[in-house]
Amino acid sequence: MSTRSAFGASRKPCGIKHWPHEDRPREKLLRRKEHRLTDAELLAVLLGTGVPGKNAVDLAREVLRTFKTFRNMAHSAPSRWKQLKGLGPAKLAHIRAALEIGRRFQEEPSSRRRCIRSSADVARRFMARLRDLKKEVFSWCW
Repeated sequence: MSTRSAFGASRKPCGIKHWPHEDRPREKLLRRKEHRLTDAELLAVLLGTGVPGKNAVDLAREVLRTFKTFRNMAHSAPSRWKQLKGLGPAKLAHIRAALEIGRRFQEEPSSRRRCIRSSADVARRFMARLRDLKKEVFSWCW
């Protein structure tokens, strides 16, 4: 399937809606195959849509090329995000919320380990919250 551009050149539509149904990231995820999605496909599900000339997966790949890791995304200044065309406040809010959910998930204590008996127990309990802080913090809250 192709369309003609304003200059008469033939090009393929880039929208995910033109992909086979089983290859679309959201549909893969909903079939409980989220573990098979690439980082770009997972991020594309959060983005929802792309921008003219770039579908959500291509936009997600650009984000990943820019930041390299999800951790870098979580700690990047808003000015760095503004450099990426197509990422307005709504899409950025989706990404930041998902990163925070992931951080909180990592921080949840498992039901098996509630006692702190060693420094390793402390590290497991607080690593997700503290490892990326720019300044050392001490907080006593259980």
